[in-house]
Amino acid sequence: MKMNMIIGQSGGPTSVINSSLAGAIEYAINSKVIGNVYGMINGIEGLLEDNIICLSDMFSQMPQEIHRLKHSPAMFLGSCRYKLSHTEEEYDRLFEILNKYHIGYFVYIGGNDSMDTVEKLSRYTKEKNIDIKIVGIPKTIDNDLVGIDHSPGFGSAAKYIATCVREVAYDTSIYSIKSVHIIEAMGRNAGWLTAASVLARAEYMPAPHLIYLPEVPFSVEQFVCDVKKKLEEYNSVIVVVSEGIRDKNGEYISANSATSADQFGHARLSGAAAYLKTVVEEQIGCKVRALEPSVLQRSAGHIISQTDVNEAFNLGTVAARAAEEGKTGVFATLTRTSNKPYTVQYGIEDVKVVANQEKTVPRDFINEEGNDVTDKMITYLRPLIRGVAQTPFRNGLPDYIDIRHLDVRKQKYRN
Repeated sequence: MKMNMIIGQSGGPTSVINSSLAGAIEYAINSKVIGNVYGMINGIEGLLEDNIICLSDMFSQMPQEIHRLKHSPAMFLGSCRYKLSHTEEEYDRLFEILNKYHIGYFVYIGGNDSMDTVEKLSRYTKEKNIDIKIVGIPKTIDNDLVGIDHSPGFGSAAKYIATCVREVAYDTSIYSIKSVHIIEAMGRNAGWLTAASVLARAEYMPAPHLIYLPEVPFSVEQFVCDVKKKLEEYNSVIVVVSEGIRDKNGEYISANSATSADQFGHARLSGAAAYLKTVVEEQIGCKVRALEPSVLQRSAGHIISQTDVNEAFNLGTVAARAAEEGKTGVFATLTRTSNKPYTVQYGIEDVKVVANQEKTVPRDFINEEGNDVTDKMITYLRPLIRGVAQTPFRNGLPDYIDIRHLDVRKQKYRN
């Protein structure tokens, strides 16, 4: 009897996490070895509740829907931020459900915390001699995963941030008065997304004028000096900061930082730009605005990078193939082999490499003063935002895939 595959998504959404899902589904449906393909609604949390849908029923008869899924943002299967408790009762429940659906292949798409789940489950199956292959597919807009050149989802978020910064620069350039705009990008400990704002620059457009990452200690006093200096040269100064910027003592600059934490112990941050806005108002006195793209930068499906879509889809295929071939405790990865022309090589890596690890920006990607990035960063970033994905449109708006199945009251495709 053919064993079935189950797929889940976890953590924060991206613009291309569904591209990875599409790649895995398409490969599994066409496999001569894998039986049905199921989906966990809301990840491990949904699995524990037996909240399962049959993806084979949804996509086998409508292959065109794979294309819509590939170009739809956020998470078709929903998400969770659930940390396994290590109790036998919990593991017994998980594998009771997996046995119910005759699962032989388990694929989980997520960031480093999700890869921790992959590592724990693969270790458990080995210890208990359970024949289920556990494979991970990486994703995160933060680009902080080790073991991979760059994370799926990052390129599209980088493209969004750079586009926003350029458009803000155009908006502010029309006025002759002195002004400062402070844009806060996501990034708790890694400043990759903030750094991507540098791509907004052009020969005729110097914005962003200042960039601050959490990898370098932040000084409010130096920040004020930097802004004053730029205001001597430009009427409008645009600053991009990471939400996680900290002072030399490791304290978050955010006025409301670290007031709470998620299940994995990560501080919930917000307010760095808002706090710096008050600093500029008090110490410089010019017009100033704080802008926070917040969740808009995560799932901006209308401006995704074609490179990002393709790579995310391919990593889904790589993961499904690895599971089919009997690999377990691994995640799909890619290695950059060339910048000109830009090429990558796909493969798999032990999930222990990525689980609970964090990749920060190298110091030589940041300028000596700590208020900008270097050419090394630009070279690294530029290929990742290339290409314009052909997002389906209808009635003038993106025609994303139907997600009514995420409503627990809907029962179609449920088992």
